[in-house]
Amino acid sequence: MSRIGFIGLGIMGSPMSAHLVAAGHRVTGFDLNEDALAKLTAAGGTAAASARDAVEGAEVVITMLPDHPHVEEVVLGTVLDGVARGTLLIDMSTIRPETSLAVAEEGAKRGVRVLDAPVSGGETGAKQATLSIMVGGEEGDFAAARPILDTLGKTVVHVGPHGSGQVVKAANQLMVGGIYALVAEAIVLLEASGVDAKAGLDVLAGGLAANRILDLKRDTMIAREFRPGFRIDLHHKDMGIALAAARQVDVALPVTGLIAQLIASGRAQGYGSLDHSALLKVVENLSGRP
Repeated sequence: MSRIGFIGLGIMGSPMSAHLVAAGHRVTGFDLNEDALAKLTAAGGTAAASARDAVEGAEVVITMLPDHPHVEEVVLGTVLDGVARGTLLIDMSTIRPETSLAVAEEGAKRGVRVLDAPVSGGETGAKQATLSIMVGGEEGDFAAARPILDTLGKTVVHVGPHGSGQVVKAANQLMVGGIYALVAEAIVLLEASGVDAKAGLDVLAGGLAANRILDLKRDTMIAREFRPGFRIDLHHKDMGIALAAARQVDVALPVTGLIAQLIASGRAQGYGSLDHSALLKVVENLSGRP
């Protein structure tokens, strides 16, 4: 069992840290939210007063932060100064590939092993420990991290060198956004045509159009329940990462561009704090069916 410092105890990080505690690891966590710290303590972990305190003496450090500026501030500004050589740093945030590369480069200078390991599966996947985890970094470091990652996810894959995990996550997010938009359009079409949307989507979920979003979200979308599991604000950030990654390698992603605009529209319409399934509201508004 490992001594783990866990920074970022939000919607995703809170259940993930609890799984690590349940698996027998000694987890010391930090978050700016006092309620998040209380949840970790209730789960059997230890609350730290600061990020530096959380990582002191840790063999493994996990970060789960909202965006690249937070990772740069916390990891480059605090964590790498507070850990020993040989520490394994697993950044599970969804950020720009270039930030992951910068963290890995700085870690190498200090003898810290670094992996970028963003996840897919949302709040449900975090709670059920069924996340898909896409990992970039050295093969040996991935092997060392594998027992910990297996505690958090069902699909854990080493996808390539540093930064590769973030590229795969960008591909994941563009696909998720596209599927949400298409499910939204299907609901609007079915309802406007006088067809029972639940019956229609039940049929679609059993055919070639089947997908995880239909499996997990069709009932809540039809009911217009958009409690955030993954907020539109965050998906907007992720689509920016996907488009920037495409520009860096000179490829055109025209459908991704359109989906990014729909998500940006949702944010502009005040839906940023809602679940990304609230793309349904954007499509309804475009059709004059709010």
